[in-house]
Amino acid sequence: MSPKLTIAYEAGSASAASAPTGGIDRFDALYRSVEERHRKKRRVISALLRALVYLGAAVTAGVLAFLVGYILVNGVPYLTPSLFEWEYTSDNVSLMPALVNTLLMAALSLLMAVPVGVGSAIYLVEYAPRGSRFVQVVRTTTETLQGIPSIIYGLFGMLFFVTALHWNLSLLAGACTLAIMVLPVIMRTTEEALLAVPDAYREGGFGLGAGRLRTVFRCVLPTAVPGILGGVILALGRCVGEVAALIFTAGSIAQIPNVLEGAGALFDSTRTLAVHMYVLASEGLHVNETYATAVVLLVMVVLLNLLATFAAKKMNKGGKDD
Repeated sequence: MSPKLTIAYEAGSASAASAPTGGIDRFDALYRSVEERHRKKRRVISALLRALVYLGAAVTAGVLAFLVGYILVNGVPYLTPSLFEWEYTSDNVSLMPALVNTLLMAALSLLMAVPVGVGSAIYLVEYAPRGSRFVQVVRTTTETLQGIPSIIYGLFGMLFFVTALHWNLSLLAGACTLAIMVLPVIMRTTEEALLAVPDAYREGGFGLGAGRLRTVFRCVLPTAVPGILGGVILALGRCVGEVAALIFTAGSIAQIPNVLEGAGALFDSTRTLAVHMYVLASEGLHVNETYATAVVLLVMVVLLNLLATFAAKKMNKGGKDD
């Protein structure tokens, strides 16, 4: 019952208290008619909002299905064995070096970004005073960094890693640039996951005599693992699909780093799958192979996401068993 209808009904009832019984029945009928009109209006609005939600979901699913279907139809027929040869030539335009470089680039970037991002989020949530000015500044800065275009990160990486540190166009320069790009995403998602953990978990750990560090790692983090891995999946997708930043920092040479050089392999110029697609498409000579590369990239992203989701479920189930 809406407040206005309640007030009107009480006022009408009070004014009709001394009236005959017919007056009270008349006010009751008036109230019921007004309430019925409001109920019909609410039903219409609810149906309209529900239809808009269904329409948005259908449009989103339709666009995704169209994109995936378009890529598969245009790319699957051109998945030939020559595309998976170990060495790249201008004849086979093999994607295998780019595939290996993509895995190396993503692994190296996450290896640098995940510990820093998760550790920073743990400090902001568990150790820093809640509501402090420092925490607010860090959150505002992190949210601002998420909206910076990737080309800006690429220019920064070129000026700092490639030029100032003399790393040249290399795997390490590209990985460090990607690590800086995905760090805000990992920090914010981890922070939100930690804030979603009830304080009762922390109080229970303190009540059992555990210190803050042990409580965080034994009680809080296992519960927040699904949310943390969600941020890692988002960061992984950005690492795999990045082009602009890597062209300025990692280069576009289609070769696998020479592991025989040891740490020197980190300073070899590389090309990822996304950059490989960009180069082939810009040349205009191997458009069909570009679609085939897109199919491989799509399958790889789906498999990596499924693997991360499976790992999150297993870790969450293990935490519950403990």
